[in-house]
Amino acid sequence: MLDPTKKVFSLFEEFKNFALKGNVIDMAVGIIIGTAFGGIVKSLVEKIIMPLVSVVLPSDQSYTQWKWIPHGTTKAVEYGQFLGEVLNFVIVALVLFIIIVKFLGFIMRTKKEAPPPPPTKDQELLAEIRDLLKNQRS
Repeated sequence: MLDPTKKVFSLFEEFKNFALKGNVIDMAVGIIIGTAFGGIVKSLVEKIIMPLVSVVLPSDQSYTQWKWIPHGTTKAVEYGQFLGEVLNFVIVALVLFIIIVKFLGFIMRTKKEAPPPPPTKDQELLAEIRDLLKNQRS
């Protein structure tokens, strides 16, 4: 039977090996950066783009105040808020598409792979030996 202290240390070692793997740390950094980037995009859409949209749309009120009150009820169907959220999503998706696919994709395509280095003297000699052996077989 294992000593409880050894069990705890074994569990700790397993957790440490899991948590400190490069992939887990890279994923955590990616999530943190993604969250910060999401905040930037959300601010861009809510503070700049959506106010411009509300100016362009013909209405006495902004688009989020649009509502429909069915006859004989006091409850309103606030479809303007829903339309605002849909429009917000479409604009966020468009901004992300432009940044990730078009801008970063452009950067990735412009990076050219470096040509392989020329073979060393040892590699050239080994290639010659290989070729001579192939010629001797036939």
